[in-house]
Amino acid sequence: MMLRVRFILVPTFALAAVCASATVIGQNVAALPLTEERLATLPAAQQDAWRQYLARSVAQMQADRAALQSELKKAGLNAPLLPPSMGSAKSIPLDKPPEWYASPEARRIADIVVSFQTPAGGWSKNLNLTDHARRPGEHFAGDNSSPVPSAADFDTSKDTKWEYVGTLDNDATTTEIRFLAKVAAAGGENAAAWRAAFVKGLEYILSSQYPNGGWPQIWPLQGGYHDAITFNDDAMTKAMDVLMDAADGHGEFAPVPTELRVRAKAAAAKGIAITLNTQIRVKGQLTAWGQQHDMLDLKPVGARNYEPPCLSSGESASLMIFLMKLPQPSPEIVSAVRAAAAWLQHVAIYGKAFEKGANGRMLTAREGAGPIWSRFYEIGSDRPIFGDRDKSIHDDVNEISLERRNGYSWYNAGAKTALERFAAWNASRP
Repeated sequence: MMLRVRFILVPTFALAAVCASATVIGQNVAALPLTEERLATLPAAQQDAWRQYLARSVAQMQADRAALQSELKKAGLNAPLLPPSMGSAKSIPLDKPPEWYASPEARRIADIVVSFQTPAGGWSKNLNLTDHARRPGEHFAGDNSSPVPSAADFDTSKDTKWEYVGTLDNDATTTEIRFLAKVAAAGGENAAAWRAAFVKGLEYILSSQYPNGGWPQIWPLQGGYHDAITFNDDAMTKAMDVLMDAADGHGEFAPVPTELRVRAKAAAAKGIAITLNTQIRVKGQLTAWGQQHDMLDLKPVGARNYEPPCLSSGESASLMIFLMKLPQPSPEIVSAVRAAAAWLQHVAIYGKAFEKGANGRMLTAREGAGPIWSRFYEIGSDRPIFGDRDKSIHDDVNEISLERRNGYSWYNAGAKTALERFAAWNASRP
């Protein structure tokens, strides 16, 4: 039987001493990066694989930086050119008719996508990949720095000129891989280059996977919370989806070499195993997942200042949907899905709506409304929790700053889809 991590009941953010009537219940704390010092605490049998992984990440970071510096020198530039930003991977269409991927427009975009692939094989996020092909000396990533940079901000990078250079965040990398596979399958004079780039992208996903099966948000590793196993924004789920399609070798993934299919299948299986192993237990009972989990002890951890360790409804719903798609699910998978469904049903909110009013978005009573779910729930109590820029953790969304109330998705109805699919899925498994 698969071993599972058991979690303590108290939240992993630091509790604050406050009066009973206050809504501040704690302070968020920074997630720990992957370091040599932390690896030394692992069982001796595990250390070698993790040290090799960390060394490979450092070497790849150096190679990526060296490639850009070489271009700058050849182009006579003192600083990288800035790429077009304000885009996203979602702007690269994956839902067009098959014939569209043979069109001049699709091929033009494919050439641009290839040009922005990092030496490691991934892509950055929030790029406009329909504008122009990357120029010599142009950066692989746009400005992804924190909007409120400061030493106290968990999202402030140690090097603001090198951020998200290869990431699974915001649908990056997995979208480019799928798009290139479709265009390459449609043929064309550059089909070999598109195919090579999408295979290189698959290699990037394989290289960035942790020895225990999880994936960081950014690779080569950038440090901070980015090193955590990242379910947030379905980063890891989409990586596993791509690998499973590559392993099957159907449709546009038919050109994937046999050896790579075998590795993709094994990597996807490790990803599924760590997904099951990170599901949070409370009083011995399976519940759901956090947005991100520590890569070594697998406990849920925070991310940005206002994102505390928690049970996360949205990511848990996405993981449910992913697990329900698996053919011939094991008893462990069935138990995981049923437990997550029970938890989502338990924490559903009725009779309230998160709406914009004169004082910004507020949670208000509304007869007949719901179900909706809070984005974050406290581990153990299941009460909704909310973070702010100052790292304070609240149990009332109406008490956090106007900037954060208006600037973040604190409530959503996404879990409804997962529960609707669960009803049919569960009925077929008495």
